[in-house]
Amino acid sequence: MEIQTIHQFVHVVRGQKVLLDSDLAQLYGVETKALNLAVKRNIERFPEDFMFTLTESEWKNLRLQFETSSYGGRRYLPNVFTEQGIAMLSGVLKSERAVQVNIAIMRMFVELRRYSFDYTELSSRMDELEGKVEDVHHVILEIMRPDVREVRRIGY
Repeated sequence: MEIQTIHQFVHVVRGQKVLLDSDLAQLYGVETKALNLAVKRNIERFPEDFMFTLTESEWKNLRLQFETSSYGGRRYLPNVFTEQGIAMLSGVLKSERAVQVNIAIMRMFVELRRYSFDYTELSSRMDELEGKVEDVHHVILEIMRPDVREVRRIGY
């Protein structure tokens, strides 16, 4: 499974990268109802930081992001899974496909963290460079400034 394929399903909700239960079900090749039933049977494995149910406003906001209509669709608010929740799914869904999908998803999260680290490092270096450019700019302005000291004439 391609990391780019999985990456398109990642959303940020409550400051966390998550995947919707319906997207995970599609990736695993099972019905959303079956995935949620397996989770419900093992709910002790899914604390709030592993999986949570979206609020009405969060769900509405996500639907607006991927431009789906509010007509038809789900009866219940979707569950979303964090990286840890997805890892826990591998213990609940035991098919060969589920194992392969979980491996691909974990690789995608690792890649996201790597990009995030690279971006943070680049941003820090840009800030440092910006400070040096400002210092050089001040020095150039100082050099170009006309000398304002009073010149005393010697002689007549």
